[in-house]
Amino acid sequence: MTETDRRPRPGRVTLTDVAVVAGVSVGTASKALSGNGRMRPETRDRVLEAARRLDFQPNEQARALLAGRTWTVGLITTDGIGRFSTPVLLGAEDALGAGKISVLLCDTRGDAIRERHYVQTLLARRVDGIIVTGRRTDPRPPLRGLQDVPTVYALAPSEDPADMSVASDDEGGARLAVEHLIGSGRQRIAHVSGPAHHAAARLRAGLTQDLLARAGLELSGGQVYFGDWSEAWGRRAARSVLRAAPGTDAFFCGNDQIARGVTDTLREEGRHVPDDTAVIGYDNWDTMALASRPPLTTIDMNLGEIGRIAALRLLDAIDGTTAGGVRTVPCQLVIRDSA
Repeated sequence: MTETDRRPRPGRVTLTDVAVVAGVSVGTASKALSGNGRMRPETRDRVLEAARRLDFQPNEQARALLAGRTWTVGLITTDGIGRFSTPVLLGAEDALGAGKISVLLCDTRGDAIRERHYVQTLLARRVDGIIVTGRRTDPRPPLRGLQDVPTVYALAPSEDPADMSVASDDEGGARLAVEHLIGSGRQRIAHVSGPAHHAAARLRAGLTQDLLARAGLELSGGQVYFGDWSEAWGRRAARSVLRAAPGTDAFFCGNDQIARGVTDTLREEGRHVPDDTAVIGYDNWDTMALASRPPLTTIDMNLGEIGRIAALRLLDAIDGTTAGGVRTVPCQLVIRDSA
């Protein structure tokens, strides 16, 4: 075959064109470009050089057929607002994008019927895997009818210990907050959090009490103040704490919204934050933490890292390596002006 015979046809460059220029079969060219199969190094190099010279762009449908994959992953979320799921999604996309994998986002709005519909839709599209996330850290029921499609639960772990889950280290986050307050000399620390039936609120409250007890301290106000995840609750709870324990010198709050409400009440009561009373929030929600007066010291759950690790675990599972159980991601203390 002459060099002229090996020139590609006008129009889109195909795998056949690459094979012709490299002087190999189409099957060999495919294996060389995908990295699969055994062949002499010089043969693989010849194919890669031909693809480079021709500026070959593989057809995605053909790529999927050859690999038995669609190069798509579904992400199912219950967090329609996106406060928690968006950072998780961005972290997952960072990891998946490196492998040129597309993400199909499905918002169930917390509705079980929508969730079943989206599962069936993703299965019909033959996605390679599914990531499930939401806005709460409570364990959730596993998806049903997955037909062995690899699935990873991010932030909200599956109730089935055999499933792959990635979650925030809530106890570790509470430890960072309480130890920071104790280490800075605070001795009358109150804890204001969300609903007691939420796993995050219970875990953080339990560890707060344990750490204070080990330091020979008691909760200021004599109890954990459970309520809801709002600024309004933070304001009301702070007033209740100050009535019960006027000497309170620190608040550890279950989220940044509560913490902002607490700082509002402290300011209204003429208390300077952090000189008179320190305040630590949770979540590191910039919209809330930076707008607080003063800006909040808070706990960052590393949501992006949760998404990234969930995606990497999913990629391992797609490649045949699965490892059940919950992997926790450490939190980070972000120090600003309130503590």
